[in-house]
Amino acid sequence: MGGILAYGVYVPYNRLERSEIGAALGGPGGRGARAVASYDEDSTSMAVEAARLALRSAGPDTRPQALYVSTTSPPYLDKTNAAAVHAALGLDHGAVAADLNGSVRSAVAALGLALDSSRGPTLVVASDVRTGLAGGADERDGGDGAVALLVGAGEPGLPVLAEPVAATSSTAEFLDRWRTPGDIASRVWEERFGEHAYLPLAEAAFTHALKDAGITADEIDHLLVTGTHSRAARRFVALSGVRREAIAPDLTASIGNAGAAQPGLMLAAALDRAAPGQIVALVTLSDGADVRLFRTTDALTEHVSRHTTSTLAEQIESGRPGLSYTSFLTWRGQLVREPPRRPDPDAPAAPASFRSEAWKLGFTGSRCTACGTRHLPPTRVCVHCRAVDHMVPERLADVPATVATFTVDRLAFSLSPPVVAAVVDFDGGGRFRCELTDVVPESVAIGDRVEMTFRRLFTANGVHNYFWKARPVRATDKTEGTS
Repeated sequence: MGGILAYGVYVPYNRLERSEIGAALGGPGGRGARAVASYDEDSTSMAVEAARLALRSAGPDTRPQALYVSTTSPPYLDKTNAAAVHAALGLDHGAVAADLNGSVRSAVAALGLALDSSRGPTLVVASDVRTGLAGGADERDGGDGAVALLVGAGEPGLPVLAEPVAATSSTAEFLDRWRTPGDIASRVWEERFGEHAYLPLAEAAFTHALKDAGITADEIDHLLVTGTHSRAARRFVALSGVRREAIAPDLTASIGNAGAAQPGLMLAAALDRAAPGQIVALVTLSDGADVRLFRTTDALTEHVSRHTTSTLAEQIESGRPGLSYTSFLTWRGQLVREPPRRPDPDAPAAPASFRSEAWKLGFTGSRCTACGTRHLPPTRVCVHCRAVDHMVPERLADVPATVATFTVDRLAFSLSPPVVAAVVDFDGGGRFRCELTDVVPESVAIGDRVEMTFRRLFTANGVHNYFWKARPVRATDKTEGTS
């Protein structure tokens, strides 16, 4: 039987304290903090980060046959956003990449399609940048993040960690939350109506799922209830009949509600905590109710013990507090500042981007087979031995590096000045000039260890220019990457 083979989560580095919102707008703001995607991040770049961690956890030889990306904040319409994720991961051209976007429920649907598919390993990624109008509940309680779940039948070396036990859904059409194309914020109907609509749907789906699984509510070991209607979610938890100690925290206090990514993030956190043979119930309230029950396997213990990437709890703990509310609004495009008195950047040219896809999106350099010298970007002529066309491609996205030198540029334009430009030396050879991100300029030093991260450099004429930057190795990572 198929199930979840591996998973990876990504929580952005920055945190906005809710008290900071209150201080700026007047009022209490609320307790806790929300995770904030940086000025150079969006749902596509975060999807890449989560997917890289899932594949690293699965093993270097894992090759997904399909990629589904779900979000309510797609960087592009018409164009397939999953294609950029596919390229950044260096997946085979034969692996299909598709978007399932537009609603929180689309992420749960993507997981269901993958579990029901007979295709080979499928990577399901949910990523969201949640926002709202200034001072509103969505701005305060929303959060940004991404999760990737690798789904498949399992095989030696890549066993199933959690197998599906039951899955039920109930659907109804009602106006709880909606947003028309182009709007920056959702509109929400009065809360009591949403609670009135959601509870019968959730109770019906939950009852059917328990019956199909042949268990009772008190046999559930981990209850995860997600959705953008927090009042209905809390009310369902209270009525579910599940033991109090089995109810999982909804993450709102620590990072906010990450929308389409929230169900997967809570599922990943539960798998980090679960023991073999336990039942995990995932309930998602969005235009109805979706219930999925999983039973963890004996393989989960070994998987968790050899975690090579940071867990959700560790990423929450390692976040950087102190982001100002004005920086948050600037990054969101809701506070427009005077641009630099320099020419605007040019949009990337389509033919050049297409020809250099492996380098630009996959960060694939080359190594000379004559003398072993590594080149970034790839080249035909070796800079060391001058051999021509004696190169093999070499992907460097997961190779750690060391800062050789750097400068802090206070004149270059950035939504988060100053710019820290660095020269980094990769383990095993290769030198590259790039920008550092997720970094405090005053703390940078020669010899710092860094890792590559997929980011959006800028947007020009509606074209998002994606490429790679370096960031300090997160302190909680078990490894710095694999070569």
